[in-house]
Amino acid sequence: MQTGTLNLSVSLIGLWLVISGALAEAADNMEVKEAASVKPIDQSPSLCAGEQDYVDRRKRVVLESLNSLGINCSADWVPHIALLPSGGGQRAAVGLMGSLSQMEKDGLLDPLLYMGAVSGSTWSMSALYSDPQWTGNMDRAVSTMTGPGVEVEQALAWLDKRSKEELFSLSDIWGVLTSVGIMKQMDLRHLSDEASRNATNPYPIYSAIEKGCLLDGPIEGKWFEVSPHEAGFTELGVFVETSLLGSKFQSGELQEQKPEMDMIELQGVLGCALAHDEVIREFIPPWLNVPGHIDRDADEYLRVYNTLDKLVALIRSSTKDPTTLSELNTLQKILEDKVNCNDSVLLESKNMEERKKMFHHLSLELLEAVDTWSQRLGNGQCETSVIIKQVLPLIMKWEWGTTRNLLYQHEDAPPCLGAEEIIHLVDAGLLINVAYPPFLGEKRDIDLIIVLEYSAGNMFETLTLARDYAAEVKKPFPKIDDQVLEEREWPKDCYVFEGKEKEPTIVYMPLFNRRNCQDAKEVDAKMEEFSTFQPPFSEAKIKFMLETAEANMKNNKELLLREINKAVLRRQNKRKSVLNNP
Repeated sequence: MQTGTLNLSVSLIGLWLVISGALAEAADNMEVKEAASVKPIDQSPSLCAGEQDYVDRRKRVVLESLNSLGINCSADWVPHIALLPSGGGQRAAVGLMGSLSQMEKDGLLDPLLYMGAVSGSTWSMSALYSDPQWTGNMDRAVSTMTGPGVEVEQALAWLDKRSKEELFSLSDIWGVLTSVGIMKQMDLRHLSDEASRNATNPYPIYSAIEKGCLLDGPIEGKWFEVSPHEAGFTELGVFVETSLLGSKFQSGELQEQKPEMDMIELQGVLGCALAHDEVIREFIPPWLNVPGHIDRDADEYLRVYNTLDKLVALIRSSTKDPTTLSELNTLQKILEDKVNCNDSVLLESKNMEERKKMFHHLSLELLEAVDTWSQRLGNGQCETSVIIKQVLPLIMKWEWGTTRNLLYQHEDAPPCLGAEEIIHLVDAGLLINVAYPPFLGEKRDIDLIIVLEYSAGNMFETLTLARDYAAEVKKPFPKIDDQVLEEREWPKDCYVFEGKEKEPTIVYMPLFNRRNCQDAKEVDAKMEEFSTFQPPFSEAKIKFMLETAEANMKNNKELLLREINKAVLRRQNKRKSVLNNP
């Protein structure tokens, strides 16, 4: 080859490299600009594209199931049916498994378009969705409730890693211990992983509330929903991609992307009823439970005792090591001795400020006693000691569900949210113990809501709270007959509250009822036996709860089929109305 030709070739190659580099840089800049132009915060009253696509595909599953059940339906008439299990700790978690198991046998899972949970039922729901085909594998899901479980070492490894990260809170402790002690599994996946799944299962929506707005804020800032695609405030209609929940935002712009919380963290957020001061008053020492003694000054003391007591019970359920169990017995006795020490006479002589100081002193005494126990065991020689050491400083801070605020300095944020860089997402059951809010109104346009009621407290309370909530946010809700509310102490096993026009119909199914309890006293006795805050259930209790929930569903199969058929007709009428009034 001649020298001139060679030089020309080299020059052309060099020129091509320069042009290629410039084009690549231009392409990169264009991608950056496009990414920057996409708003990370979505503000819309409509479903996001991801959920809409899933729902469209899920409707094909629903249609096929309805036809197989002998219900006449076409693609345009597929009803929007949501299953909403209430909260209620392990009672709700196990009861939901039993209800779903029977629904699978009766072919009633595939007609569901949505499933929404709060509090204890989110524990089961998150565990179920770890299996992409769970609607056909309920036997396997139920078996895990009494399975061998998870080694405590796995929980400790997770806790050790999480404790080194920002925003570590009591919800993380609660999440890992309920995962290990009750659900018997460690689910390290992320909720956003489900965004790309097929539509084999109903579309899942989890609910929490923002603690600051719950205490002192407008209703629009309270309810928070999380799905595989989006997370945000239900009534404000402001959402981010679920993978960005916990990332740093300011004025509606993404400042710094942080890792998405895994399902253990999310489970701790969704099911942490202990975060609320009213809940920790469930246990009050007899000496303190007298008029004039139990007040806000005592809350710190009750927080310390109740949190430690519940954690000891959860740790006990997840280990069989004789040494660990022995040390737990010692710790339990330390707690009981301290809390049962009668200081009522001393309290009577104190004024308000002195009482506050006294309760603070009692709290510190309790923590010091536990810390001394932990020190005696030595560093790392007992799993319980390691966990307790991580818990002690968090109890005094009393932080639950700590995460970054997607509405920090956002122009449309209410004052209780806009000024705060950090928010606290906690158990939605503290507001309404059934996840009605995401399923009211036109956004998801629900025809039929099936409520599995496992709640403690006054029967129908979740229903009346939801009615009041709907009225406040101006969304349709069916009429509730006052005569029905008079049956609260000894309810029937199923009620139907018929929706008119835009109101959804609600099928309401109490766990303990006239069919499985002889009278109101037996209802109370069963609720006490399966109370929300107690050590994890024995195998016998789990079996009884599963069977009770299964029987409720089996007994009401025909009623459910009838209401599903009516939901199809309702959707058909809606469709005709739209066509006749374009």
